[in-house]
Amino acid sequence: MQNSSLKILFVVSEMAPFAKTGGVGEFAGTLPFEIASQGWDVRIVLPKYKQISGDYTQCMEYICDYPVNLDWRKQTAIIRKVDFDNGTGNIPCYFIDNAYYFDRQQMYSNPDDAERFAFFCKAVLEMLPKINFVPDIIHCNDWETGPVCVLLRQQYKYIDFYKQIKTVFTIHNLQCQGNFPKDTLSLLNLGEEFYHPDSLEFYGNVNYMKAGIIYSDLITTVSPTYAKEIQTPEYGNGLDGIIRKRQADLFGIINGINYNVYNPQTDPYIYEKYDSNSLEKKYVNKIKFQQELGLEQNPEIPLIAMISYLTDEKGFDLIEESIEEIMQMNIQFVILGTGDPVYEDLICSIQQKYPSKMRAIIAYNMELAQKIFAASDIYLMPSKFEACGLNQMIALRYGSVPVVRATGGLADTVIPFDIQNCDGSGFIFKEHCRQSMLFTLKTAVELYKTYPAAWKQMVSKGMQLDFSWNASALQYIKLYYKLTEK
Repeated sequence: MQNSSLKILFVVSEMAPFAKTGGVGEFAGTLPFEIASQGWDVRIVLPKYKQISGDYTQCMEYICDYPVNLDWRKQTAIIRKVDFDNGTGNIPCYFIDNAYYFDRQQMYSNPDDAERFAFFCKAVLEMLPKINFVPDIIHCNDWETGPVCVLLRQQYKYIDFYKQIKTVFTIHNLQCQGNFPKDTLSLLNLGEEFYHPDSLEFYGNVNYMKAGIIYSDLITTVSPTYAKEIQTPEYGNGLDGIIRKRQADLFGIINGINYNVYNPQTDPYIYEKYDSNSLEKKYVNKIKFQQELGLEQNPEIPLIAMISYLTDEKGFDLIEESIEEIMQMNIQFVILGTGDPVYEDLICSIQQKYPSKMRAIIAYNMELAQKIFAASDIYLMPSKFEACGLNQMIALRYGSVPVVRATGGLADTVIPFDIQNCDGSGFIFKEHCRQSMLFTLKTAVELYKTYPAAWKQMVSKGMQLDFSWNASALQYIKLYYKLTEK
């Protein structure tokens, strides 16, 4: 089987560049194209949201329409298609169009999300014979697509067309689960027997994430460490028990980063392009960025950076507890992001108190973010939890040494520095506490100042690590083969 290509359908609630709010959109806009580049027949389906630009909607081709039954309700699904090229290759992208469900001001957090995504999932399965496509694998992502797994396993598998189709379910963020009232079962045409702790019932509700976890053939999540963490009460969000039951079918695969976008050799936003063999040009970026921000232009002062949502989840509780001690170090500190108003006010007040050392930029601006990655020496990421994390990989790509907490993908992508062997790519602390973070940050700052040759070697090593989506795609391909050979 491994010498032949497979047919894969990605079912997603969002996809870059059409409609994206988070990691699923980035995942859907890159991974399928890498897999298709191996010669596989890969297709994608997502809702046709109001938020999709007219530049794309005007290119959509009408394919067909058909009724979808939701209990006593009946709604029409209109299928539209775009053959989209993201620069890696061309993939057919199908859009489930229904103005009643998807012509909304926001993509998520609507009061009828249970019905909206029940419709989407049923429409996806009903679409397949209409477009004459029998995938070997349907790859679902997060709670919005969980019902596909239970519907295929419990209803559609009795129809010849669907009998051989397998499912993979990827957990991107276990905190968002899609919990809805019991009567949601009727939308899916599922009986009372599914309202059970071993099925979809979850503390008095029906849980769409649980549908994907229980009824898929294989489960993945976005890092090996996160795959272990979600089997514990601390990270399992109430689902750790059923995840432990399926641990033999659970795999962690690190997300990649887009090397066409995040590449210091070609980045149009940075002052001076560079690679691991021309690190002197990285320091040109630092000096010019210090100048732009009105900071002292001194390459010997370590520039620490954070680009983040300003929330407890991202570790800003630790920043609040330790910011005065950080400011006592001989460093410069730049934070770019938005979030909790308490933390926005905090970092702005610290800039006022330490104007020669601190810059707080309450915004998100990709051009500025790229400049920060290129200019900074140390990238601080003290997350409480981080399923995968992208910024630590981008930082490594740009030669900014990560200081991270050992959680999720941070633990899997940053190699702890070993001073005896002068090996590693960054610094890791285990406990989510002020003392651990400060000790590790001070260690990094001291190494930067005291051992410039070792620092340069660490920067070079980090820049040469492979975090491309191609590396991730090869792992998914192995998993797909494993599933189809069962």
